[in-house]
Amino acid sequence: MNKRFDGAAIDLRDGFIHFSTADQVKETARLHFNGRKDLVLVAVETQCLEPDLKWEVSRGGNLFPHLFAALEVDSAKSVTPLAVGADGLHIFPQLEE
Repeated sequence: MNKRFDGAAIDLRDGFIHFSTADQVKETARLHFNGRKDLVLVAVETQCLEPDLKWEVSRGGNLFPHLFAALEVDSAKSVTPLAVGADGLHIFPQLEE
């Protein structure tokens, strides 16, 4: 039986799971999750999410990936807990684009 993630409260409200690219994720974490100690970074190959992954204009006119389906846990390449620094910002590993 596959496990899946249906989304956080904001995702369920908006009707899709919010994603960010490697270039976007630090700013997303700062704006929406600053100081949260239970945050994890989940990396996925976008090709395995098609055709349910749509790129839509969002913050600052940038294209953000939105998943219009549940995320199958097996599709995660990695799951990394994010520590929080003294400044409240998350400490990220080296990210691949």
